[in-house]
Amino acid sequence: METASDRLRLILGDEALERLRNSRVMVIGLGGVGSSCAEALARGGVGSLILIDRDVVMPSNINRQALAFHSTLGKAKSEVMKQMTADINPECETFAVQMFLDKDRIPEQLGSLPRPDYVIDAIDTVSQKLAIAAWCRDEGIPEVAAMGGANKLDPTRLRFAPIEETLMDPIARVMRKECKKRGIRGLTVLYSDEVPREAQGKREALDKRGFVREGASILGTMSYYPPIMGQMLAGYVIRKLAGL
Repeated sequence: METASDRLRLILGDEALERLRNSRVMVIGLGGVGSSCAEALARGGVGSLILIDRDVVMPSNINRQALAFHSTLGKAKSEVMKQMTADINPECETFAVQMFLDKDRIPEQLGSLPRPDYVIDAIDTVSQKLAIAAWCRDEGIPEVAAMGGANKLDPTRLRFAPIEETLMDPIARVMRKECKKRGIRGLTVLYSDEVPREAQGKREALDKRGFVREGASILGTMSYYPPIMGQMLAGYVIRKLAGL
């Protein structure tokens, strides 16, 4: 009888597949990038996942997030992703954590969880990204981080590089400067060298209920772009863990 891992075994072989089964990956942020990344890791044979996000599913998430459906509105993203993971790969041990990461308490917060073999940073806030990178450096845990995907259209411009070699990406520009100050060197990131498009108009940001909040603007995001970033991050980590 065919199993879920048969196609993986054909390309990876038994030894690499076993490495993945014995690996644990922490995915921080379960938005458009992180939710697709976690899904691909579960489908790719990773044996244990730590899924961290503070938010619940909102209507504005439906255009790009793998866990966002009308049926999941209002539910914690970490719990929805845990249920999806169990449905995809029941053998995958999953830790779901609904938590706000405080940049000043990240060593305490992340250190209280099972130790991962790899960390994937899929959040947007630079101060937290820097704190995560510093923790990974101090703990000797390999990490890959997503840079910005907003207001971009062409996923063929996405690539992996050390943070020092990035260009064009607004988040990467700040990260380069701040990593240098903090002695964080060689952080691997996924970024795009595409020039971000001008916003076609401003709109009001959504509040926690999915209703608009007066006076704020948000960046635009294409439906396909964050999921492609997530799949690329998962592919990168799977190859590393499998020894390919």
